[in-house]
Amino acid sequence: MQVLINSHQIETASVSFQEWVTAAVVNELDRFDDFLTRVEVHVSDENAHKSGARDKRCQIEMRPRGHQPLSVTNHDESLELAVNGAAEKARHALEHLMGKLDVRGNPAKMADAPVDDEAARENRDALMEEDFLAREQQY
Repeated sequence: MQVLINSHQIETASVSFQEWVTAAVVNELDRFDDFLTRVEVHVSDENAHKSGARDKRCQIEMRPRGHQPLSVTNHDESLELAVNGAAEKARHALEHLMGKLDVRGNPAKMADAPVDDEAARENRDALMEEDFLAREQQY
């Protein structure tokens, strides 16, 4: 998994900051390493020079192999909280996607789904035909 970091209006865009953001994101998304081709992290300060609550923003865009990109955003009062929150949201989004894919592709999880089996349909039709013929003979 390739992690790219883009920082807008953030003065702390140093190598250590980029390493810390990469480590935070990889820590949350490590189990999806084979499923993701690229992860882009965008951090920014929305109010620039003014301070305010929830003005730090972290957006994480994930590129799952063979699927449309997923994107999550988190706003918080510090960069650390914004990045950690966005990484957690990204993990939840990938778990949700993997859960949907697992249900579609795993026959064991599809056991509760209605079966449209040709043999079952023919058997049901035969029973209905027998009932019809038995009733018709009564008249």
